[in-house]
Amino acid sequence: MLNAKNINQYYGGSHILRDVSIEAQLGKVTVILGRNGVGKTTLLKSLMGLVPIKTGSIELDGKAIQKATPYERARAGIGFVPQGREIFGRLTVEENLLMGLAYKSANAPIPPELFELFPVLKQMLGRRGGDLSGGQQQQLAIARALAAKPRVLILDEPTEGIQPSIIKDIGRVIRMLADRGDMAILLVEQYYDFAQELADHYVVMERGAVVAKGIGKDMEANGVRRLVAI
Repeated sequence: MLNAKNINQYYGGSHILRDVSIEAQLGKVTVILGRNGVGKTTLLKSLMGLVPIKTGSIELDGKAIQKATPYERARAGIGFVPQGREIFGRLTVEENLLMGLAYKSANAPIPPELFELFPVLKQMLGRRGGDLSGGQQQQLAIARALAAKPRVLILDEPTEGIQPSIIKDIGRVIRMLADRGDMAILLVEQYYDFAQELADHYVVMERGAVVAKGIGKDMEANGVRRLVAI
């Protein structure tokens, strides 16, 4: 569904991404791992169009999108949950969810499925996003990205600063979404055990380049834990 080939990206004179190739398949969770500062977040921002790539190609369902704007990529079917969540703190939960539908018609309803995935949000529709706990904000950020029913969901460290019970809920939702078979999921994650549990495929990055990739069930045998250990 999402296929990036030989991506190179620079910040000033620094070569941040070095010939990175990655793909996300329908019905699969592809996990990107690596130590801090190896370019994982930059890669996701490049896929979303938030930073331009110098060379390489990005295709969504066979169509080139590397020159498309972020909002064009969102309309084409990419949902993005950034690191730090970036919800609108002064808007209510309901208003945050409606922002995920901003490019649709004014009367587009919030999909009821979101409240089945994250029941706590239904109870807090009138509460301001900034008043939610970190775990609740993360659920809101994921639900906002899902509101427009994307075909590719990109998540940047969704477990960061989240309590263990909500980490389990988020993992359950990610697995459920992938198992439906109509969505590809690309996940950057530092929490190795969480990544290993979800990964159908894995990619390891180091110094802006892909240094290992394979099938999720082979992560332990292939020494991935050692590769990403700090």
